[in-house]
Amino acid sequence: MREDVNGEGNLGGQRVGSTTPGPGPGPGSGPGTGPGVEREFLALERELTVFLRRARANSGEMAREVHPDLESSAYGLLVRLDECGRQRATELAAYIGVGKATMSRQLRALEELGLVAREPDPADGRAWLVHLTDEGGARFRSVREARRARYVRELGAWDRTEVAELARLLHQLNLGMEK
Repeated sequence: MREDVNGEGNLGGQRVGSTTPGPGPGPGSGPGTGPGVEREFLALERELTVFLRRARANSGEMAREVHPDLESSAYGLLVRLDECGRQRATELAAYIGVGKATMSRQLRALEELGLVAREPDPADGRAWLVHLTDEGGARFRSVREARRARYVRELGAWDRTEVAELARLLHQLNLGMEK
């Protein structure tokens, strides 16, 4: 990570960490940009915008590596199924934050590609559990391992405690976003 060498919240030439009010009324001002808005939140919004744009592009690339016809939005389902195992469609929909119809469409597409399969839920014969197929799991894990290797290369200069701190903060952010 970039160091704050002068202790004034200056990271790589970007001033952050100041709670000095932003500019007064004028172009670009309005709710969330005027006096009283902390610069930390403006910097956070800017950095998250760039990060999320890059993450969406990266997710699309990874999805196509798993299968050329895989929608980028479905990649997150593969992550969840790989980490948590068999799940009901309703659990997946709640976790991802989409409706039942969207989840049903995405799961149907994954099933048609041979990446997931459904089986009756032994606890409730009316429900189905979704899981990765052997091929789906192998394809997904291959792409995920390549992504992890990329993170190691790109963040290799970071101290391991910084990587752990970033992961902790992102986890905290994700938990807060679930509410």
